[in-house]
Amino acid sequence: MMKQPGTAAVLSFLCPGLGQLYNGCFWRALFWFLVTPGLWIGSGGTLGWICHFLSALTAYAYAEEFNRRRRQRRLNRD
Repeated sequence: MMKQPGTAAVLSFLCPGLGQLYNGCFWRALFWFLVTPGLWIGSGGTLGWICHFLSALTAYAYAEEFNRRRRQRRLNRD
C-alpha cells in the first residue's frame, strides 16, 4: 500500500508521532509521543513547535522514501 506523504505530515503536525504511526513506524512514533510533550513543558512551548515541524517533516520524508523504494522494486520486477 502506498503511503500518502501529505497525510503523514498533517497527522504528525497535529499530533507528533501520529504520522509515523500511519507510516508503520511504531518506535519512531513512540519517540515523538514521548519527547514532544517534554519539550513543550520544558521550554515553555518554544521547542514544542520545533518538534511539531520536525515530526511532520520526518513523517513526510519517510513516506516519500517508502513510495520511491516501492516503485523501484516494481520497476525491477518488470
